[in-house]
Amino acid sequence: MLIGLYRDLAVGVSEGSAEIWGNKELYCTDASVGAPPDILGPLGQTWGLPPMDPEKLYEQQYQPIIELFDANMRATGALRIDHVMALLRLWWVVKGDSAKEGGYVYYPVDDLLAILALESHRHQSLVIGEDLGTVPDEIRTKLADNGVYSYRVFFFEQAPDGGFFSPAHYPEQSMSTLTTHDMPTLTGYWHCDDLVLGKELGLYPTEEILSTLYTSRHENKQSILDTLHGHHSINDEVGRDVHNVDMSKALNFGMQLHMAGGSSALLSLQLEDWLEMDKPVNIPGTFKEYPNWQRKLTRNLQDIFNDSSLNQLAANLTEARLQASK
Repeated sequence: MLIGLYRDLAVGVSEGSAEIWGNKELYCTDASVGAPPDILGPLGQTWGLPPMDPEKLYEQQYQPIIELFDANMRATGALRIDHVMALLRLWWVVKGDSAKEGGYVYYPVDDLLAILALESHRHQSLVIGEDLGTVPDEIRTKLADNGVYSYRVFFFEQAPDGGFFSPAHYPEQSMSTLTTHDMPTLTGYWHCDDLVLGKELGLYPTEEILSTLYTSRHENKQSILDTLHGHHSINDEVGRDVHNVDMSKALNFGMQLHMAGGSSALLSLQLEDWLEMDKPVNIPGTFKEYPNWQRKLTRNLQDIFNDSSLNQLAANLTEARLQASK
């Protein structure tokens, strides 16, 4: 592999973990990290992960962070840092409170970025920061200046007029993708399965919020069709009016090829979308309500890579990437 293993560094550890048992002073076990309310999660999120105390981290001369980056970059070519905004600030929620009652606690971002850069150089591992959600401009600038790759998700890259930016306009220092493990699959998105499921799980406190999301989704789907046809990423096999267009293999694969022709140095696509699956692997903001991280792929790897249509998709994606790099 050109890059090598691509690993993921979670935003925190569980209260019952060996990390907390081995360094109880560092963690604030009466709180949890999470996220404030936003349009996708009106109730906010609490992840059940005790945060590090920034003052204790400083007193320990950042050794826990040094060891964390060192351990996670060994034998890797790339490391993705989940919720990279944590280098600047974290949303703390007191145990027992709702996520809406939390507040931001700031961290020594310049020191942490310097340590990250040093470990990246020592291990020759590139770093990708998941800068999604509520992202202050300050952290985006600092990440770019320190060589950290941004994370660009197609569905979030919208212009003020509601249209979708072409992936050709994404910054080169980024990894682009259509969806992530925290989002619906392409099929789930197009058929609004995530909104149906969210209502069943009680994620939307009012019908008004849900109605707004349905209206926005309908408008976004039309804008997506306009974008794909405008850039000739799909042909007339896929209609132009959202009222008459269901998710299909032509639309699914066309969206993936649309991303492959973009300017991001890195591209990530989901096997779930190759397989045209509908159920998400994770629903942020849920704990017992949904079996997160338990859903399996519908086919085993051997079957996937013996499928001629998927091999052709892979070949087309490779060609699109080669053309984009010229």
